[in-house]
Amino acid sequence: MEPEEEAFAAALMSVDEIWFLFTTFLQSILTPGWRQNQILIVIGLAVLCYGLHIISGRIIDNQVRAREGWSKWQLRMIVQIKRRMGLILFALIASSVYLIMQQITWPSRSYFIGLAATLAVVWTGIAYAARLVRNRFLRRLVTWGLWIYATLYFVGVSDEVAEFLDDLALDVGDFHLSLLTLIMAAVVIGVLFTVARLISSTTAASIRKNEDISPSMQVLAVKAVQITLYGLAFFMAIQAVGIDLTGLAVLSGAIGVGLGFGLQKVVSNLVSGVIILLDKSIKPGDVISLGETFGWINSLGARYVSVVTRDGREYLIPNEDLITGQVVNWSHSDEYVRLDIFFGTSYGCDPHQVRALAIEAAADVSRVLVHPRKPVCHIVGFGDSSVDYILRFWIRDPTGGLTNIRGNVYLALWDAFKENNISIPFPQREVRLLNKADGLPKEDAELNFDAHSSREREDGAKN
Repeated sequence: MEPEEEAFAAALMSVDEIWFLFTTFLQSILTPGWRQNQILIVIGLAVLCYGLHIISGRIIDNQVRAREGWSKWQLRMIVQIKRRMGLILFALIASSVYLIMQQITWPSRSYFIGLAATLAVVWTGIAYAARLVRNRFLRRLVTWGLWIYATLYFVGVSDEVAEFLDDLALDVGDFHLSLLTLIMAAVVIGVLFTVARLISSTTAASIRKNEDISPSMQVLAVKAVQITLYGLAFFMAIQAVGIDLTGLAVLSGAIGVGLGFGLQKVVSNLVSGVIILLDKSIKPGDVISLGETFGWINSLGARYVSVVTRDGREYLIPNEDLITGQVVNWSHSDEYVRLDIFFGTSYGCDPHQVRALAIEAAADVSRVLVHPRKPVCHIVGFGDSSVDYILRFWIRDPTGGLTNIRGNVYLALWDAFKENNISIPFPQREVRLLNKADGLPKEDAELNFDAHSSREREDGAKN
């Protein structure tokens, strides 16, 4: 007989055994007697607990709405208790009925009630333990997998079902992949990933509390710990269920080459992210400019950097752009940032007084530093209508914005100049009308006026 035929015959035998056990149990509970009475008691308890579940849910809702100031973890706990209240009540009531019947009658007359109570307790524990799995799909997979296994184990048919699932397999040479193996792998991976997440969270919290480690190195250390723990959890789960990875070496190598060509940008961003963390060129909290994007770094990811701008937008910039492009880091070596603003005053104003007033006005604005770097003001040229100045001042919190501080300094200059009669000139133009008295015909004078007007409009447009 071929191996495929043997596996098929074994699967049929397992199905026959399971069907025989099921029909025997079904026949026993349909026959009047204590087995049937126990099943009816279990059904009655389930109906009772379902009604209590609805009533208790309404009571819990009213109590929660009547109180304020609940924290998030308290609300989550209440929601989970409310969701499983029927199962909890069934476990408590069924266990109490089982203990009472153990005392007043034969133990065999309460076996099914005790089995139902045990399963309810185990299901409740699994439901709350599975909350540690953060991924929703994986959490449901682990929950249902453990529920089914616990039910089969306490009913006493776990070996038969395991043999049946193991017979449903794909055999390629020495490689054996069964449905039982896949289910076990999913459950074990979920459990190990949960353990890895708890350990990585604890380790990450310890790393972030260490002030001796720079922010960029903290991010790199956290990422390295997470990758290591999750990688170990995956390979340990595969080895735990008995899957031999050596048979997949050639296939995985070919897949890796294909993915390498198809995911060049992704790999480039990953490598660029590691380089950024190692050379400490940018770190969370730095203020950067990349093209037209100006903001501060919110977080460093494996593939991108999150930059939040002043208008609340969050840009996800690929790590490769930060490596290959020109990035202005306003807070790389220190926190000091110099800003320049330009203005002009009329020629009738004393430039010494203007400079002093400008420096004093800038120094009175909040966020402008006066120590150790004071504001300075210099003449930069003599214009057509004004004496031109540049006012330079320093700040140390660029995350607070640049446009707003420039506006505040301009407003302070306006108030100071207005109070001290310092005028800010604007361009002026003189138009002369030529007529016959000036030696030109009237038509030429009109043409000359039009030419002057056209020239003035052009000059105004350029200015």
